[in-house]
Amino acid sequence: MNARPDPSPPELAPAGVAADVSRLRRPAVRAKSEQRVRDILREARQVFAARGYEHATTTEIAQRLGISEATVFTYFRGKRELCTRVIVDWYDEIVAEIEAGLPQQGPVRLQVEFIVRTHLRLFLQQGTGLCALVLSEGRSRGQDFADVLAPLQRRYTAPLMDVLARGQASGEIRTDLPLRLLRSLVYGPMEHILWETIGSERQLDIDGAADAVIALLWPALCAPQAELGALRMLRAEVQAALARSAQA
Repeated sequence: MNARPDPSPPELAPAGVAADVSRLRRPAVRAKSEQRVRDILREARQVFAARGYEHATTTEIAQRLGISEATVFTYFRGKRELCTRVIVDWYDEIVAEIEAGLPQQGPVRLQVEFIVRTHLRLFLQQGTGLCALVLSEGRSRGQDFADVLAPLQRRYTAPLMDVLARGQASGEIRTDLPLRLLRSLVYGPMEHILWETIGSERQLDIDGAADAVIALLWPALCAPQAELGALRMLRAEVQAALARSAQA
């Protein structure tokens, strides 16, 4: 009796076709992973802003997304790494907005005014939580955060340093003090304002605070001859206006 033939094996796709299918699947998986990371960072930003580093938990972040804590650890090794990424992303957004909006022409004073006003607005744009995280807890968490914040702050202050350097070259900014000291002169008062805002939990009048900071800073920043030249120009404009008024 003849044995029944074995059923035909399933037809296999050619190796090239299988490879193409694999390549098509990878972007979809990658896109899903990237979206998951964005979701985790979005919720982490809110949790760190509301709780601070010490009281924030990856458990709460996971619960907000309806995922397991283990899923969070698939993308981030722990709370410290997640918090670091939140801070880095926040700085990236602020730096990008300052670099995009900073006027490249015109008086240096207007450029300094833009940086002061934008600094106060962006640091308080999402409330005081992230600002407190960077100013307080971010700086007190040991060398790990310090190593992250130092290059971020250098990049963040670079536009001001460039403006001050160009101001010195044009004679608008004093040259008897180093740039790093002038930088501290600008950011120091603003940091005190932010600290006070965080501590009091009062809403800050950003434009009023920026005007006050500029009024305080500019006489200390500008070159004496530049200030004298501005006064002479103002006097000439006033005299010309008075002359036109007398002729009318």
